[in-house]
Amino acid sequence: MKYDALRRVLERYPTILPRFILPSGDYIPAHAHVTEVGHVVRHFIDCGGLTGKEEKVVLQTHVGNDTDHRLRSDRFAKILELGNRVIPSADLDVDVEYDCCVVAQYPIAEARPDGEHLNLILRRGRTQCRAQERRQRETAAPCCATSATCC
Repeated sequence: MKYDALRRVLERYPTILPRFILPSGDYIPAHAHVTEVGHVVRHFIDCGGLTGKEEKVVLQTHVGNDTDHRLRSDRFAKILELGNRVIPSADLDVDVEYDCCVVAQYPIAEARPDGEHLNLILRRGRTQCRAQERRQRETAAPCCATSATCC
């Protein structure tokens, strides 16, 4: 989900409670706080030797001891508005960072109203081999048929 689309859906449903649904179907605890809005830039070189750049918005969640805390959509939208100072484009994808056993980031797949909740459906992030993907686009040969364009 794009940053701007998330802001719009939160503003459309200001009085309901956002609920983060993990890919397993479990929920991030309802008393989680969104404690940071970040702009993350990743410069990389892939195993085939090409450089690239990815940008996204990362929303850090924190589950504290304040179990009475509930984040309404209108407050969440205001937090995103504060993030406008560091987010260069409303067209960036949004990940939610959550610390359960390890810190993990989950892209927001969609937002769906459900009674008193706005379900933010999170999906699993995926690793990829860009060289393999390029090779498969360029030819029908398997990725590692030659080592010139693949690890």
